[in-house]
Amino acid sequence: MTKPNHPTVLITGFEPFGGEAINPSWQAVQKLEGLIIEGHLIVTRELPCEFDTSLESLYNNIALHEPNLVLCVGQAGGRSDITIERIAININDARIKDNAGHQPIDTPVVKGGPAAVFAKLPIKQMLWDLHEAQIPASISNTAGTYVCNHVMYGLCHYIETHKANLKGGFIHIPYLPEQAVHHSGAPSMAESTVIAALKSMIASALSHDQDLAIAAGTTH
Repeated sequence: MTKPNHPTVLITGFEPFGGEAINPSWQAVQKLEGLIIEGHLIVTRELPCEFDTSLESLYNNIALHEPNLVLCVGQAGGRSDITIERIAININDARIKDNAGHQPIDTPVVKGGPAAVFAKLPIKQMLWDLHEAQIPASISNTAGTYVCNHVMYGLCHYIETHKANLKGGFIHIPYLPEQAVHHSGAPSMAESTVIAALKSMIASALSHDQDLAIAAGTTH
């Protein structure tokens, strides 16, 4: 395989799960394939919504593409804005079965790993730039306990133990309007807004090594 002329960014989305016909993460992420942002080639891949095999696929793609930045994106039905995840915890506690029929309960993502790991991203800078672009966004302090958290923990733990210079983390996005119409009262976000947000966050993450010190916490 010929190496690309540009350094790469790996962006992943998920296949549909939980009875949905689409997953907004992959719907949006795949539209970035081949773009050049901040001198980096964007490579997009769809991950299975399955424990363990999702991480195997992610690790294989990191080894293949040798990215400088990895952003994993997932669906958070019920959330109203772009949420940049701050932390992942070392637990699998699946409320529903994954797409392979597995439902791990109270098992570690990485046996012997720390209780939690933080995103390897300038999350406050990314948030600031989204707000400057008039895109609703916030910092999230829970990625859940399903496959999204599983992937974020696996990614950030991998960076800590294998590739200290790699930037990486997880982004949750709302339903698309065509999904929200089937969930009474659920918020949604247009795909064009999600794509604009992803481009902004990629540029922010690549352009800044130091994060901003701005308040973006919560009281509960």
